[in-house]
Amino acid sequence: MTVTPPDAHLIDDEHNPELIKAKIVSETARINWLELQKFYAAGSVITVAAQLDLVDVAFAFSCDNKAQVADWLASGVVGRTTEQQAQQWFTQQTELWAVVISPWILVQDKPLAQRLN
Repeated sequence: MTVTPPDAHLIDDEHNPELIKAKIVSETARINWLELQKFYAAGSVITVAAQLDLVDVAFAFSCDNKAQVADWLASGVVGRTTEQQAQQWFTQQTELWAVVISPWILVQDKPLAQRLN
């Protein structure tokens, strides 16, 4: 008789795209640029253009989707945060969306969605 462990369904979870995206969503939050400066100084901050979905970009990074990431880098919609951008965010004390996909911190300057009444 074969006994299936109660957590056997979790074995494939680390390869399930929907669960990976759900984990990324749960780890995405707003943070003030002032708190990210030391990571910027270390070269770890990647800016994601507002027209992209931050979760989709983080997912591509987490899955090491080199072709997609290379396309974004080549088109300029994803890239290392520039000194000019960092200075602007510092001056304006900007709050950004951020998620860690080690060794990177992906950030996006996108306002909070307007609330519906």
